[in-house]
Amino acid sequence: MSKATYPLKLPISIKKAAARLAKEDGVSLNQWIAAAVAEKVGVVETAADFFKKRAGTATGAGLMKFLRTAPKTPPEPEDVMH
Repeated sequence: MSKATYPLKLPISIKKAAARLAKEDGVSLNQWIAAAVAEKVGVVETAADFFKKRAGTATGAGLMKFLRTAPKTPPEPEDVMH
């Protein structure tokens, strides 16, 4: 496996927490961060695949048809953007 280096700047509190967790796991900080990034990549790619499959052949036209059937009521006060 080829590897690349990347200078990473973390807030001190995040680095301390990551270092503590790496120590608890018995791995280097570098290994722990690499595993964390790999886990995040897997989650994001899995989610993207899920939504692509879930959408199937849906189109924006179908969404607009659905939205036109929504009641014409104003948003609730807690839903109003300020």
